[in-house]
Amino acid sequence: MRALVTGGGGFIGSHLVVGLLERGYLVRVLDNFATGRRSNLGSVEADVELVEGDIQSYERVDKAVEGCEVVFHEAALPSVPRSIQDPLTSNATNVIGTLNVLLSARDRDVRRVVCASSSSVYGLATGTEPRREDRPTVPISPYGTAKLASELYARSFPSLYGLDTVALRYFNVFGPRQDPRSQYAAVIPRFIAALMSGRPPVIFGDGEQSRDFTFVANVVHANLLAMDAADVAGKVYNIACGERVTVNQLVRELRDLLDVNGEPAYAAPRPGEVRDSLADLSRARRELGYEPVVGLREGLGRTIEHFRAQEHAPDADSFRVANEP
Repeated sequence: MRALVTGGGGFIGSHLVVGLLERGYLVRVLDNFATGRRSNLGSVEADVELVEGDIQSYERVDKAVEGCEVVFHEAALPSVPRSIQDPLTSNATNVIGTLNVLLSARDRDVRRVVCASSSSVYGLATGTEPRREDRPTVPISPYGTAKLASELYARSFPSLYGLDTVALRYFNVFGPRQDPRSQYAAVIPRFIAALMSGRPPVIFGDGEQSRDFTFVANVVHANLLAMDAADVAGKVYNIACGERVTVNQLVRELRDLLDVNGEPAYAAPRPGEVRDSLADLSRARRELGYEPVVGLREGLGRTIEHFRAQEHAPDADSFRVANEP
């Protein structure tokens, strides 16, 4: 079977590529490397077919989709702050790009499309209660809005066109290959880079905001389950660990694992960020057979090992630490 991974050069996409290869699948990657990196595919470069291009081009998408049985749509322009700064580009990539993937998959008789979504779609809808897929979605950022629009497109395709789609709502994914250098980088790689460099990690707000941090292996596991699960067309699933962890707790855990004493610095809260985010995994457990395979501490340890294995620890001098999903 041939599978396409859009955004296969990215952080999550490259881990999924490896997971598919390990299971014996032929893998094609579509990526423009705007946010992904070729080095993420370095260990498997000879084993994948690469189509370089942007998902905003239907022609490039269609070239990549042709001959594939399953499409894993990971390509996106991530980050809440980036979407606030540039909502037009966020929409073009995350909505129009997704629609191109869905239309091509429909036209090429793809069996199923597994779409990456985000916990950002929930926004402030459910307060501090665990997020459930059947609860209202009220995104508060352009990124969350674009992801919800993409979900809704995907959910309409089974009934309209007979194309199986599944959307997975990722909660705060972290792990090896996540780049800490971007101004839009996620919180865990930035915290690790700062602490390893002897600098204080910067927390926006009081640090008592909470997240459901999810090691990337759990996301790969969920995608592989969603690829073949029965009776899931048009549905959405939370993918996380189901554990509430405050940002202050996260810093303490990292300091313990790194054996450093760096105290965090605090800055004003940022717009567009939810206060608390926790996943209800009941539906994913029941219908996908999903269970997290790697817990927070083990995942943090693996991520730190990856950082330490790099030739040079990332420079944290110019980092502004993000707390978004």
